[in-house]
Formats: sequence, structure tokens, C-alpha cells
Amino acid sequence: MEISLGKLPFDLDFHPSSQLVAAGLINGDLLLYRYAAESTPQRLFEVHAHTESCRALRFINGGQAILTGSPDCSILATDVETGSVITRLEDSHGAAINRLANLTESTISSGDDDGCIKVWDTRQRSCCNTFEPHEEYISDMTFASDSMKLIATSGDGTLSVCNLRSNKIQTQSEFSEDELLSVVIMKNGRKVICGTQTGNLLLYSWGFFKDCSDRFVCLSPNSVDALLKLDEDRLITASENGIISLVGILPNRVIQPIAEHSEYPVERLAFSHDQKYLGSISHDNFLKLWDMDEILSGNATSQAVEKDSDNDEMDLDVNTTKFHQGAKKRKDPGLDNSEDFFADL
Repeated sequence: MEISLGKLPFDLDFHPSSQLVAAGLINGDLLLYRYAAESTPQRLFEVHAHTESCRALRFINGGQAILTGSPDCSILATDVETGSVITRLEDSHGAAINRLANLTESTISSGDDDGCIKVWDTRQRSCCNTFEPHEEYISDMTFASDSMKLIATSGDGTLSVCNLRSNKIQTQSEFSEDELLSVVIMKNGRKVICGTQTGNLLLYSWGFFKDCSDRFVCLSPNSVDALLKLDEDRLITASENGIISLVGILPNRVIQPIAEHSEYPVERLAFSHDQKYLGSISHDNFLKLWDMDEILSGNATSQAVEKDSDNDEMDLDVNTTKFHQGAKKRKDPGLDNSEDFFADL
């Protein structure tokens, strides 16, 4: 299923309970679509949300509103039913807003180009904390709800852990000499996986964030711009060459490519609320919805074929055969006017 957006998209998000998907465009527009199997997606509205690009967006308040962030430093809340403006917070950050992330039911985080992260409380209707862990843009954020820790990656090549209970920056990694572009938590919270500019996946062990514990280099040299956790052992990667791949973690392996955007860089990935669809946006100006049942059934088939092939090989006389494993690995801030922002949400 394809949706031509007409302009370069920067972010997408799915409604938490309905068949709705939203995209933010380079011209500042916010688009909302209704999708369904075996039918053409229907555009519900197109609003000019920002004077500059719409870089980040998330559904909030159970899907009643869409929050967007922009290099114009504003955060806008748009009503999902009508497309009308609920409220706008001007100068919410001192620099261009690059990412938004849902934390709890009543809190979200925003990250900007100067490495500043803000946490917003929708019930108290204010910015409840500001962290400044990085020197460059915030590229991605993810939340560990059990420990109330916000994990962020940055173009400065470091990963940070912000503790929302103590309101402190708990730790920060050493410089990786590579821009960190994306992050997910896997292995039941024991591993944090980061995608990088050079295409390596860096694996950090929880509680030991100073340096990565493992590197997975099979996706290089194409940057890994987006990561999406499928389950505790598998994730989906999106690269600048347009390839979307299913990847296993510990053991580390590329299971198989599952989709593509014809060599155009993929900006973001997201799952629909029921995980029936994988959404991807790319520099080809398309939002594509991939049927996960087809993807996973195809993966199961390929694994079965691989297993049968292995069994066939076991029937051969290989007592005198020495298998050679000679493949080399490739080297590789709160503001005064923020108090009333969520008053109408």
C-alpha cells in the first residue's frame, strides 16, 4: 500500500487504536490518512502546521491530538477529528526541534539540534524537566518505563541516560567516533541497540553504557537511520540505500531484506497499533504500508527452505571436507510561556 505525499517526509506515526497514520513534511504540512486493507488510503486532512519543516510528530492523549515539532522552535497540538489547532507553544526550545517521543500516558519528550531534551507533563500543563546531555542534535529517543529512564542518541556520537525519577543525567557513553542515529531497547531490557552513520549497530549492555559491548557490521557502509523493535530477538532496520531489513540480535545476523524504497534513503519506521502494518517514509516522497503477515510468513518460508537445505547437506559424506570460514568482517531548556501549553488538551 503506497501513499504519495508529494513532498519529502520527515516523520510518521500511527494512531494508538484506529487505522490512522500521520506524516510530517519538509514544507511544514501535517497530513492524516485513514487506511484499510484492500482499499486506497483516504486523506482526512492536510494542515500547514509550521512555517518551517515538520520534523517530528506523535499522537498524544490516547490519539485525540497530534503533537508536531519544527525548526521554527514551536510545538503544535492539532485536533485529530477536525484538523484544527488546539494550542501552539512558540519558542518551546532554543533550537530546532528534531525528535518527539511518548513516555507515559501524561508525559512526552522533545529533543533539539543543540542536544537539549525537555520532558513535558500534560496533566501539570508544563515543562517539568530539561536535560542538556549532548553537544549536537538529538537523533532518537526511547523510554524504559520500568526504570523511568529516557535513552537518547545524538549526532555527537554519544548515548545518554536521563533518570526521570531523580531528574538527573544518570550516565553518558564515551564518544563512539560515529554519529548515533537511532536506538531501541531489546533482550528484555538487557541490551540497547544503536544505529550509526557508518552502518554499524552498536550493542550496549544495560548499566554499562560507557562503551559498547559488541558491534554488528553487516549493514555497513549504509547508515542505519531508523530502528524498530519487532520482538526481544529481532529488529527492523532502515538504511540510506532504501533497504529495510529484518535483523537478529545475539546471535547477530541479517535474517533477510523485507522491503525497499528503490535506493532512496528511509527516514522513519513505525508499526500500526495492531502491528499488522509496518510504515516507512523515504526521500522518494512515499509513505508505504507493508503487510507484516506477508513479511513474517515469507521469513518463515525462507527459514524452512534454509533448514531443509541444511538437512540435505547433512546427508552428504563430508567427513573429509573442511569448511573454511574466511569471510572477513568489514572494518570498519523550561520556559515561562510553557505553563499554559497543555491547558486545552
